[in-house]
Amino acid sequence: MNYEQHLDEVTTLIFERFGLSEDASVKLVMRAQADGYFSEHDDDPSLCTQLRAEQDAKRVFKLYSKPAPAAAPKPARRGPPR
Repeated sequence: MNYEQHLDEVTTLIFERFGLSEDASVKLVMRAQADGYFSEHDDDPSLCTQLRAEQDAKRVFKLYSKPAPAAAPKPARRGPPR
């Protein structure tokens, strides 16, 4: 399979195996792609196999299904009363 087919397969496997919506599955794969997770796959098409798609689906779900950490709240400004 080519790179795009590989990403589609990873997305489908996440949807089918982990109970996420199609939209959520696509967003996970897009986050992983933006993070460079699939860079090697793009450079080396021999990595785009069914077995690798199954492994990638598990790993992408594990790494990217958690919400991004929230930014630390800014401390309240303390100064003289107005």
